[in-house]
Amino acid sequence: MTPAPAPSDHRPPNQTQSELWNARAGATWVAQQAMLDRLLLPFEELLAETVRAGGARNVLDIGCGAGATTLAVARALAPDGQCTGLDISMPLVEAARRRAAQTNLAAQFIAGDAQRHSVASGSFDWIVSRFGVMFFDQPERAFANLRSAVRDDAGLTMITWRDPAENPFMTAAEHAAAPLLPQLAPSDPDAPGQFAFADAQKVRRILETGWRDIDITPLDIACTLPAADLQTYIMTMGRVGALLPDLDDRTRAAVSAVLTSAFEPFVSDGTARFSLACWLVSARAS
Repeated sequence: MTPAPAPSDHRPPNQTQSELWNARAGATWVAQQAMLDRLLLPFEELLAETVRAGGARNVLDIGCGAGATTLAVARALAPDGQCTGLDISMPLVEAARRRAAQTNLAAQFIAGDAQRHSVASGSFDWIVSRFGVMFFDQPERAFANLRSAVRDDAGLTMITWRDPAENPFMTAAEHAAAPLLPQLAPSDPDAPGQFAFADAQKVRRILETGWRDIDITPLDIACTLPAADLQTYIMTMGRVGALLPDLDDRTRAAVSAVLTSAFEPFVSDGTARFSLACWLVSARAS
């Protein structure tokens, strides 16, 4: 969930994202795998049930992270179906492989950039993604590449974030810490990052070449985090969490204090409660 600036014209495609997710961001997500799995469980369950009900047999999970959704889909399709996870982060793919090795599920994982990774044409009959498709610096190229990986009439189901203003929980840390962190530049809504697919019309334009029956529906999911998980979340995740380890002690303490205060309105009886505003995007390969 850590946005990053767009790469320069002189860098390989998605190089900035590769550097980000193969370093601190990837390591953080591996370390916080259990907490993030608890937070995002409703989305994983929705995607797994969608492909099961749709009769999928061979699914590709884009931006699979540490593998929770890939494994959930493989479990939902067992014993006849399988799921392959694809992610740009080697640390996350390695974590996913370790998890899969402890199961008997038909799940495998590939480290690669979905924007460019070569997959045998027509290999899959469904693509899913849980917050994994907003980080392409060339999204049209990415979805053209993904279209080549699926059969005609294959399904596409992905979940992306709606507008930052509709997600006060996800934006609270940046709003609170910004006055203390001049290096925290405002996010570019058109650059790869968490909210890059907030504009539904932009998403539709990206998909219109190669995909049909495009449906983009608001999805609001009520979520909870125990207070201990919340503290871990606000101190490690997102753009602010990524900056904290490099701050001097005084600044870090000040930022920590304002973050704790900013999230207090979400907490009651030892649990944080909030709604996450997303798009549920579906389409068919034309």
